[in-house]
Amino acid sequence: MADFRAVLQQCDPALLDPCGDPEQPDCAEGARMVLYLTDSRRVQKVLWRQLFVLDSMMSLLEGLESAQQLMTQPCPPQPEGGARGRWKALKADGRSGVEETETLLRSLEERIQQILDRRHTLTQLVQLLHNKTQQCEQLAESLQKAQNALQSCDHQLTQLRAESEVVLGQLISWQRLRDELQMHISAVQDVMQINLLSFNQSELCVELRPRLSSDLSSNELEPLRLSITWSHDDRFRLQVNEGTAGLEEDCMSGRRCELSAALLLVMQCYVGQYELLSEIQGLRSSFAIDWRPAQRLLVYLKSALLVCHLEVEEGYPSSGRARLLSVRRDGQPVDTSGLKPHKTDLSLTDWLVVLCSSPLI
Repeated sequence: MADFRAVLQQCDPALLDPCGDPEQPDCAEGARMVLYLTDSRRVQKVLWRQLFVLDSMMSLLEGLESAQQLMTQPCPPQPEGGARGRWKALKADGRSGVEETETLLRSLEERIQQILDRRHTLTQLVQLLHNKTQQCEQLAESLQKAQNALQSCDHQLTQLRAESEVVLGQLISWQRLRDELQMHISAVQDVMQINLLSFNQSELCVELRPRLSSDLSSNELEPLRLSITWSHDDRFRLQVNEGTAGLEEDCMSGRRCELSAALLLVMQCYVGQYELLSEIQGLRSSFAIDWRPAQRLLVYLKSALLVCHLEVEEGYPSSGRARLLSVRRDGQPVDTSGLKPHKTDLSLTDWLVVLCSSPLI
């Protein structure tokens, strides 16, 4: 019976409780009716057995002729047939049917368990198939993204190749320009000394030291620093760095074929002012001076409060002269009328000696 309830529990649990909620009035009435019928069957079974014994006794008494025969007649054998035999046969058949039913129920339970196991396995396989399908979709999406990225990379690679060809053309042009500049440097080195400071693809920095004649080479002139830059449109820009050379900072530009002429012009200007620049370089070691080539003005700092300004004319010292422009003490002009040099045409060196030794200022 327990196996039967287990099978019903796995197949259809609703069959175990046909009445639903026992709290309901109909279910309670049904439960009482079942209990009543069970008790009635038990009572009827006892009464049936008593009636069977009574019927057997009556049949025996009807066959006797006297009471003495009842006392002397042996006990009759147990009947082989009749209702009892049929009842036992039915009981045995019922027990056999119950055993067969239980066997079938156990087999059915095993088959149901197998079906449930297969159903669970099938559910797992379906879930695994669903996961694999999602993975395939994700892989397909990733593959599409990778293909798009590959196409984008191919497009960028094509662009980079085109750009590299342009850059390669520019590099070849720069190499030609470098070769031309090296030729210019070689040509200029025939007349002057050149020291290469730095060099890259767009700028060249050099230091020029002119070769002066023997009568001008007593004081070595400080080198002149130049920076030359060029653009892609075949033009150059020459920047003169003042530094300690004493030249005015200037900038020249033009076509690349005009670079040699520009260098020669700067060099001629530098050499043409050799005497002035050489004198200024010599005075810097003895006096606190500042040369301003744009204004052609020499500033002499005699003390922390006294500042003298000397103007140098064009062509100095051959055709121009140096003259005292002003003297200021703490920003206020100082009277220099009492300052009388020993000669009228003084050089820069003479003026600085006079200003340094004069007690009037």
